[in-house]
Amino acid sequence: MTALTPHVASHAASYRGLVARRIVILTGLTALLLLSLAVDVALGPARYSLSEVLHTIFAPGAADLQMRVVVWDIRMPMALLAVTVGASLSLAGAQMQTILANPLASPFTLGLSAAASFGAALAMVMGVSLFPAAIALMVPLNAFAMAMAASLLIFGLSTLRGVTTETIILLGIALVFSFNAALALLQFFASEQALSAVVFWTMGSLTKATWAKVAVTAAILAVCAPLFARRAWALTAIRLGEIRAAAMGVPVKRLRLETLFLVSLLAAIPVSFVGTIGFIGIVGPHMARLLLGEDQRFFLPGAMLSGALILSATSVLSKAILPGAVLPIGIITALVGVPFFAALILTKGRKSW
Repeated sequence: MTALTPHVASHAASYRGLVARRIVILTGLTALLLLSLAVDVALGPARYSLSEVLHTIFAPGAADLQMRVVVWDIRMPMALLAVTVGASLSLAGAQMQTILANPLASPFTLGLSAAASFGAALAMVMGVSLFPAAIALMVPLNAFAMAMAASLLIFGLSTLRGVTTETIILLGIALVFSFNAALALLQFFASEQALSAVVFWTMGSLTKATWAKVAVTAAILAVCAPLFARRAWALTAIRLGEIRAAAMGVPVKRLRLETLFLVSLLAAIPVSFVGTIGFIGIVGPHMARLLLGEDQRFFLPGAMLSGALILSATSVLSKAILPGAVLPIGIITALVGVPFFAALILTKGRKSW
C-alpha cells in the first residue's frame, strides 16, 4: 500500500480536525438545546426547579398529579413545538438561501408567513373556510392553504424561462406587500373581537400548542430532513454556482424545484399552527453557517439545531420578561431579528455573499 506524501497526510489530518471540530459544535448545540428545553418546561406562572422537571419527565409515575399535568399536558407540548417549529423554519430558510444564493431568502421574506396570516384572518374576520368539511380547524387550515398557494405560485413562476433567483426574491417581496395590504383591509372591516384575534395570531404564539401539532410538525421535519440529507452533495455543489454545479453533473433546475416544494411544506405547516414568527429562517441558517461552514452534511443539522435553540431560548425569554405572563413569541423574534436583518443587508451591500 502506497504511503501518503507529507503534503497529503497534512491535508488529511487537517480535514479530520475540521470534522472533529464540527462534531463538537453540533454536540454543543444539542446540549444547549436540551438545557433550554428543560428550562422552558420549568418556567411558567408556577416555577419548578430543573430537578423536579427532570424527575417528572423521566419518572412521571412517581410525580404528583398536578406536577404531571402541568409538565406533560401544558408545558411540554409548548416547549417541543418551539423546538420543531424553530428547526423547520430554520431548515426552510437554509435551503431557500442555498438554492436562491441569497442570504435574505426565508419563508418570512418570500411572503409565506404573510399569506398564512391572510388565510387565518379570512377565517377569523369573515368566517370563510377554505375547507368546509373541517370548520373546527378553519384557522390553521386556511393559513396552511394560503401559505401553500403562495409557495406554489413562486414554485410555478420559477419554472418559467428566464426567471432568475433575483426575480424570485422580488416576487416574494411583492407577495409580502400584497398579502399585508389584504390583511389590513380585513382588519379595517373586522369587529373588535375579530380584530383582537387577528392581531394576537399575527404576533405568533405557542400557547395553543398540543401534542397533535407537535406530532405533525415533527413528522414533516422527519420526512424533509432525510430528503435534504440525501441531496447534501448536490446542495453543497450548487453553492459554488449554477455553472460549476451543472458541470459536476448536478441537475440544478430539478434540484431547485424539488427543494422549493419541500421548503414550502416545512414553512407552511408550522406557520399555520403558531402564527407569524419571523426571522428564524434567516438567523438560524446564518448562525449555522458561521459555526459550521457550507458543507451540507454539517450545515443541515446545524441549521435545524440553531433554529430550534433560538426559538426555544426565545420561548424561555417570553416567560422570563414578565413573571406570570407569556409574551407573544413573534414579538421577541422580531426584536432580535430586525437588527440582524439590517446587518445582513449592510454587509451584503459591501461584499458578495
